[in-house]
Amino acid sequence: MKKITIVGGGNLGAALALGMPKNGNWQVTVTGRKAARLAPLSEAGLDTTTDNEDAVRDADWVILCVQPGQVAGVLREMASVLKPGQQHLISTATGVSLEALRSHTPEGMAWVRAMPNTASAIQESITCLSGQGLTDEQWAEVEQIFACIGATLRIDEPMMQAATVLGASGIAFFMRYLRAMTQGGIQMGFHPGEAQAIAVQTAVGAARLIQQGGTHPEQEIDKVTTPRGCTITGLNEMEHQGLSSAVIKGLMASYEKISQMS
Repeated sequence: MKKITIVGGGNLGAALALGMPKNGNWQVTVTGRKAARLAPLSEAGLDTTTDNEDAVRDADWVILCVQPGQVAGVLREMASVLKPGQQHLISTATGVSLEALRSHTPEGMAWVRAMPNTASAIQESITCLSGQGLTDEQWAEVEQIFACIGATLRIDEPMMQAATVLGASGIAFFMRYLRAMTQGGIQMGFHPGEAQAIAVQTAVGAARLIQQGGTHPEQEIDKVTTPRGCTITGLNEMEHQGLSSAVIKGLMASYEKISQMS
């Protein structure tokens, strides 16, 4: 049985921990600074503790689910009990490079960076993964861990900043579009709850068509646009107002900002 310690029982750490018991081959422990915040996880049958050092001592995998500013301190706290070659570490901290992570741990530790998003709470995240020094078998274990909260994708580390913008910040961008769709529905006469329900399910359906059908978005657009119809009229007006351009510019502005922060 693999022993996994999740350092940090916040939203992401809790989502991972609650998903993992579905796999009977894992023994999961979650740490946190305050026992009271870990109580719901304890009640769910998980092992919890406020002692990071003790929790990671015999772990096969250690997953850091802490804020970027906490990474160095937490790793210093655990460094004396980490075992190069026997243990492997995963960090979900935004913007903390593999090089920086290695600088705080004993030489020879295998590291993975993981970038999930807040849809991990409902097991619908896309988690981008990047790492060094892992075997194919170990990579399979990493992917199995994060499959508990959604889909996974392995990428090169230089793309992790872009993955943060597209996959993590992207949640906020889609939420803003959903809000605009809801507001338009209200203006057309729907009650807010009705407008939101229609907009949300339409977004889910659109995403599923691409995900399950493997088609290009433009192919699906062509299916609902008819000559002189209301759909093409609306699409053309959105493009005249700069919809695609605004989205791309917003993504690139976020990417430039995160690149300056690293």
